[in-house]
Amino acid sequence: MAEGGTLRIGLFGIGLAAYWSQFEGLEARLMGYVERVAERLAGPGREIVNFGLVDSVEKAFAVGHQARRQDVDLLVLYVTTYALSSTVLPVVRRAKVPVLVLNLQPEAAIDYARLNSLPDRTAMTGEWLAFCSACPVPEIANVFARAGIPLHQVTGVLDGDPECWREIGDWIAAAQVVETLSHLRLGLMGHYYGGMLDIATDLTAVSSVFGTHIEQLEIDELGELRGEVTSGVLAAKLEAFSSEFDIQADCSAVELDRAARTAAALDELVKRHSLGALAYFYNGSGSAMNEDTITSIILGTSMLTRRGVPVAGEYEVKNVLAMKILDSLGAGGSFTEYYAIDFRDDVVLMGHDGPGHSGIAEGRLKVKPLAVYHGKVGHGLSVEMSVKNGPVTLLSVAEDGGRFKLLVAEGASEAGPILEIGNTNSRYRFSIGARAFVQRWNEQAPAHHCAVGVGHVASKLEKLGKLLGIAVVRVC
Repeated sequence: MAEGGTLRIGLFGIGLAAYWSQFEGLEARLMGYVERVAERLAGPGREIVNFGLVDSVEKAFAVGHQARRQDVDLLVLYVTTYALSSTVLPVVRRAKVPVLVLNLQPEAAIDYARLNSLPDRTAMTGEWLAFCSACPVPEIANVFARAGIPLHQVTGVLDGDPECWREIGDWIAAAQVVETLSHLRLGLMGHYYGGMLDIATDLTAVSSVFGTHIEQLEIDELGELRGEVTSGVLAAKLEAFSSEFDIQADCSAVELDRAARTAAALDELVKRHSLGALAYFYNGSGSAMNEDTITSIILGTSMLTRRGVPVAGEYEVKNVLAMKILDSLGAGGSFTEYYAIDFRDDVVLMGHDGPGHSGIAEGRLKVKPLAVYHGKVGHGLSVEMSVKNGPVTLLSVAEDGGRFKLLVAEGASEAGPILEIGNTNSRYRFSIGARAFVQRWNEQAPAHHCAVGVGHVASKLEKLGKLLGIAVVRVC
């Protein structure tokens, strides 16, 4: 099973067959609008399956079967004019995928003078019907509600409405994340950090809600792969370290070799198991090979995180999903938690030990040796970074009463003093202030970890939650 690839979007317009013989040119005009929507929906990683104009119950049943056979991930219903809800429901029920309803007029307003100057009322009515997309949407919404089908809708103008198309773009981006998660192979290596009850989760629920496959891995396999790394591969990985990281002068050659060997072994592990994400924790006590492996893992896991294979320490299953979601939205996704509150500057200091995402760092990641991994076994190299200054989004995949939810906050990463302790850490400012942010975030009972990405993507995350059928709580 490969990780998510192409998002297949099934597009269909709707109309009323009785109109075509009554209003000359209306059908062709509306079909042209559907073609324009298809062009606007196209983009990287998407395949548009255009089913054309559905104007009868018979066509609705036929298109529903076609959508199933074409294996579409998302239906986009373009409401071109008035149509019966009976021409919509069969398509949606048969396809059994989320549907986005586009209520888009061809222009911002009817040209009243032009319409009223047409030679007869039949021509006038035909012109009006080309603008009549809003008319059947309440009917469709009513039927969806009674059929238990979630209504996702965008209202706007076909052309010249950038706000409308940004919203549509957010829906498509969210659907692409759903497709990615549903093909994701998530590797779990080791065990939970003992005593962290908040991060324990139901793996069956993870697969059920997100569609993600869980691959259970052994630390011993990674240790054995380290022993198979050739001198050439090791040299190449050391060169990659020099390119990607700002290696501090007090990092020893021995520690760099250990980290490079583990990084090379991680590459092979990811390839062997087709992993798209990884969560791990292991003490390594009592096994020299395993301790050597686990204490030299941070640089390699940081490189994987940048490559789109996010890695979370402390066996944080939910948080590696949050990291993958942000990464799939192009925002990055780095592991973080509270460090402290700076009440004087009204910012929250957040970061974590272990892997960092160099793709969203302010400057290059610094590699520093640590004599002790606090709260963990051993010593070795670690990375220090701050997230790029500018807008950021925090995301937690949290559990609430046995159900998943997305907890979201938008803020900004700011320059300023940080803790230079060899870990990731940043200063975050929130519109509601540090004190209110911390209290409101905590009120939602998240696990103590979350993911941070660059940019403001809360709108996309809200739509992702709707497509997944889980709650989304936006703190700010």
